[in-house]
Amino acid sequence: MNLTIDPDFAARLPEYRALIITCDVTNSPTSDTQRDEMARLAESIASRYELSQINLIPAIAATRRAYKLCGKDPNRYRPSQEQLMRRIVRGLGLYHVNALVDAGNELSLRTGCSVGCFDADKVAGYALTLGIGREGEPYEGIGRGTLNIEGLPVFRDRIGGIGTPTSDNERTKLSIDTRHLLTTVHLFDPAVDASQVISLFQDLFTRFGAATRISYQLYSLGHNK
Repeated sequence: MNLTIDPDFAARLPEYRALIITCDVTNSPTSDTQRDEMARLAESIASRYELSQINLIPAIAATRRAYKLCGKDPNRYRPSQEQLMRRIVRGLGLYHVNALVDAGNELSLRTGCSVGCFDADKVAGYALTLGIGREGEPYEGIGRGTLNIEGLPVFRDRIGGIGTPTSDNERTKLSIDTRHLLTTVHLFDPAVDASQVISLFQDLFTRFGAATRISYQLYSLGHNK
């Protein structure tokens, strides 16, 4: 899965990096083991942060800065990892969807990065572009209905948007039948260690998604490896 970054996006965020990860998986309902692990993580987050401190976490603060540079108010359209952490600190707990979705949420919570998880078989074509949402651009957020993505960073396939840091798209969402996973990780914070994110991905998705044939590319502006 190749990635092309739009020049306007690149000009606004010259230190941007992205991880694109693909693998074969087996999805399942969230197990008790996974639920317990996420509950312990939630307890740790709730004990460490006040609500007012969440947007100061470096990776989240960097995501919010990216929103502003792209033209979006991060207080109206919060990044998904910030939404999850606020939910935890407010005492609402974590919801569970299935093993793959929950593993993606855990990866996001542990790294502070925006993580998108997509059914690769629902993605149109073998290339993505990353740019900024346009006025009136159609987009249906998972569980949110029509979402105004103008000014949001957005991954697009051949048809249109599949993922933003606020919400992924209904069209390419994971199901219990998902067998091929595409994951995107926004590394807005230059201090985030990409190798640690990859290692954590491998651990979580191997344990909870039986991931095999894991392949990844790290993209920075003008370079990838």
